[in-house]
Amino acid sequence: MTNTQQRSYLHGRTGAQCVVDGLISNGCEVLFGYPGGCVIDIFDCLYSSPIHFVLPRHEQGGIHMADGYARATGKVGCALVTSGPGATNAVTGLATAMMDGVPLVVITGQVGLNLIGTDAFQEADTTGITRSVTKHNILVRSVDELPRAISEAFFIASTGKPGPVLIDIPKNIQQEITMQPDVQDVSIRAYQPFVLPPRQQVERLAHAVNKSHRPVFYVGGGAITSNSCELIKKIAETFDIPVCTTLMGLGAYPETGSHALWMVGMHGSIAANNAIQQADLVISAGARFDDRVTGKVSEFAQGAQIAHIDVDLSAIGKNVRTDIPVCGDLYHTLEALFPLLVKRDRTPWMTLVSKWREAKPAVYFPRKDGKMQPQAVIEAIDRVSKGQATIVTDVGQNQMWAAQFYRHTRPRGFLTSGGLGTMGFGVPGAIGAQFGKPDALIVSVNGDGGVQMNIQELVVAVEHRLPVKVIILNNTYLGMVRQWQELFYGKRYSATILSQNNRPENEHIPSEEPKYLPDFIKVAEAYGLKSARVKTLDEVNKVFEEAFNDNNPWVIECIVAEDEMVLPMVPPGAPLSDMIYATEN
Repeated sequence: MTNTQQRSYLHGRTGAQCVVDGLISNGCEVLFGYPGGCVIDIFDCLYSSPIHFVLPRHEQGGIHMADGYARATGKVGCALVTSGPGATNAVTGLATAMMDGVPLVVITGQVGLNLIGTDAFQEADTTGITRSVTKHNILVRSVDELPRAISEAFFIASTGKPGPVLIDIPKNIQQEITMQPDVQDVSIRAYQPFVLPPRQQVERLAHAVNKSHRPVFYVGGGAITSNSCELIKKIAETFDIPVCTTLMGLGAYPETGSHALWMVGMHGSIAANNAIQQADLVISAGARFDDRVTGKVSEFAQGAQIAHIDVDLSAIGKNVRTDIPVCGDLYHTLEALFPLLVKRDRTPWMTLVSKWREAKPAVYFPRKDGKMQPQAVIEAIDRVSKGQATIVTDVGQNQMWAAQFYRHTRPRGFLTSGGLGTMGFGVPGAIGAQFGKPDALIVSVNGDGGVQMNIQELVVAVEHRLPVKVIILNNTYLGMVRQWQELFYGKRYSATILSQNNRPENEHIPSEEPKYLPDFIKVAEAYGLKSARVKTLDEVNKVFEEAFNDNNPWVIECIVAEDEMVLPMVPPGAPLSDMIYATEN
């Protein structure tokens, strides 16, 4: 503690100093944020604090960085933005974290209490705007409330089902003096998250498992959040229960494991979807039965009992019927369940599952035109990194190919916007993850559409000398929407073509040159990153070897076939058993 801080404790502290002290006492090491008039007092206190402050170039990028940091580390991600547009720019990041259960504490500035409601400069009803995209939010009305509000925010964000918590602090509150100390132990009478599951329900679940012939684990992101992955592996392999995962659950069970069925759902594997549809017991562990998993709900796992383990009571039975509800922390539930289970012969089930496993999670076939395929690029990332990369994706085809063609073996090794599907997450999310894991190989997989939504954050990687690798799969389309237009909308490619072909000549681009606009190589160079454009798999392997072993940030643009599809695919509104498969051209 500095002499200035010691004096402030003796004679009281400003609200701004309370914010900085509260962040430090609650374990904040890295803070992402953007300054403004209504948080300038907090930034003044940050100037001499030990917190590692990171300046993004847009508030949305900053929230995604805090999100990526939290996903990569399991810690609470922290961000600070100003009032009005600063807060509204943060909304997409808050919604992204809310949908995926990511713990964030976001502090926003607000105009003075006496100005609220007067349409003052940069005033916005931040708590009203963010109510539906935060786990909890609060407008601080007294400086004496501030120390407790900060500690409660960290407690709420990180317990139960994690989520973002927002604290809106008026400018005058930041400037006023309080004698209140930091709050160490938080107890909130109105907030008591479920931790220990009811013993009776655990016994019901154990009885169902012991009785079942064809059980399957359906594992979501909650398994990673609750650090339950080793327990799931132990139960699955001891009692012959195959494991499928959601997009958010990738890595919860190693996809190279003996009981792996890989990803389930719209772009899931044959093995996972078949197992769900033919199981007699589906054990949901930290998953919420998202529509991209269930397909046609009325035909989802029709012959199975459904057990739903979730720390969030409101999630149980919300989307599908639930026969065995178990509300509690997943780790404690599985820990109580394990000694109640008995081994039984499930050879017929495992034999059938093994037959399904012979079909790979996803396949693609060589093209007659020789164009590079994006699936091969993802396989090259896996191969060159020896499976040790932490993959952070944007959203769209690039996201699904990264899910399908990289073998996910570790929790927190695959970070993506699952629930909200936020384009623009890939670059800042990877930068945040790199701050959380400075020695890890962080690879950001993006499309040429989504990468442009927060491309300004590339400069942050350069400023902080982060060795993040940004891969762009450039197919000159908004690929996933284009895929739907091709399959279901008569190939009417409305507003999805990004290439400059057949468009008026641009005098700055020689007509004989391919028109890759923007020129991502020049953009990367302008921001100060190393870069390369590759068009063949041999070039990909060579550049990846160089880049992955370099401590500098890279942008690698991969020119890939424009019409490749993410397959298999369950059409919208169809059951999981109705899949479109890849075929040879």
